[in-house]
Amino acid sequence: MARTKQKIVQEFRRSEILSAARTVFARKGFEGGSVDDIAAAAGLAKGTIYIYFKSKKDIYKALVAHDMEALKASTMRHIEEAPTLREKLAAFIETRLENAERNREIFRVMDTQSGSLAFTRSQYRDWLQEPVHALAAAIEKAQRNGKARPLPAEKIAWAAADLARGAIVRRLVDQSAENLREEAEFLAGLLWTSLRP
Repeated sequence: MARTKQKIVQEFRRSEILSAARTVFARKGFEGGSVDDIAAAAGLAKGTIYIYFKSKKDIYKALVAHDMEALKASTMRHIEEAPTLREKLAAFIETRLENAERNREIFRVMDTQSGSLAFTRSQYRDWLQEPVHALAAAIEKAQRNGKARPLPAEKIAWAAADLARGAIVRRLVDQSAENLREEAEFLAGLLWTSLRP
């Protein structure tokens, strides 16, 4: 029982630290933010931060990994809830655009980091793989039922991920970007045009 309570407290503290780091990195960027800033934002002593994380870099990587796992779960849920293939395509793209919009400053930090802070393409691909495979499975199911043309399902699903990523990068630069839902619908429509029987 005591061990379970300790684990709950540890998870809570980690969550507090990551939440504070999100605020600090969004305001000051990775380079400008410090462990002192994160500790102050979390209302914790600096030494407490080091109980949970070795460095600012570890905090940043844990924050991004946490966000990517949450995005993966959300994308999977939205794909599953959408009733038609056309809506599944839109749900996949819209979920990703909404997440980037909600975490705009963290995405800016991610896009500007290089070297040991940047996530590799294989790590990014790993985070995307499960939702992309779920979308590919939905495409294959629609194809078996005669509701989609027989095109390579996995390539179409990866194209959806690529379109979403491109839109995210453009939206980070262009403040006047169109309505998020309209953009997701437009991109899904492009893919649906190729799949429509």
